[in-house]
Amino acid sequence: MERGVIIDIINIVDRLESLIDTSKVMPVGGNVLLDKKKTLELVDQLRLAIPRQIKAAEEVLGQKDHILNQAVSEARRTKAKAEDDYRDRVNTNEINGRAQQKADETLAEAEERVNRMLLQCEQEAKARLTEADAYALRSLRALEKQLHSISGSVRKGIDQLVQETAVPTNGYHDGC
Repeated sequence: MERGVIIDIINIVDRLESLIDTSKVMPVGGNVLLDKKKTLELVDQLRLAIPRQIKAAEEVLGQKDHILNQAVSEARRTKAKAEDDYRDRVNTNEINGRAQQKADETLAEAEERVNRMLLQCEQEAKARLTEADAYALRSLRALEKQLHSISGSVRKGIDQLVQETAVPTNGYHDGC
């Protein structure tokens, strides 16, 4: 996962937290009034940043293909070299047998190396994708928790204002 993407998401969450911290606190109940436009802008920025994490995981998978292609090319070069060596030593059966054995061993080693590299790349890609998914899920859950808390605070403020401005049952409102 790209470190810059993680930093972007962390910065957005920090800005959301700062918006909450600097918002006006209601005198009763500690509820907070948020600037809806700024809050929604930060939520939209988070929505844009999370797909970038997924794209970073896809880039890792793309690197896997590049590494695999390099390994295959190296295996082909090694095999071609072994075949050339084999042809040079065809003069006797003993040399021919050794060259064939060496070519087979080299090819087997190259294929084993390609398989190991492929497996390692796939494991790394899966791990990074899992990390990206887990981070995105944690970020969204934290945001959901904050939004739920803010929503509860707003509901309490509304209920309190409704109670304070409610007209008594006698039809007269006390005060100014």
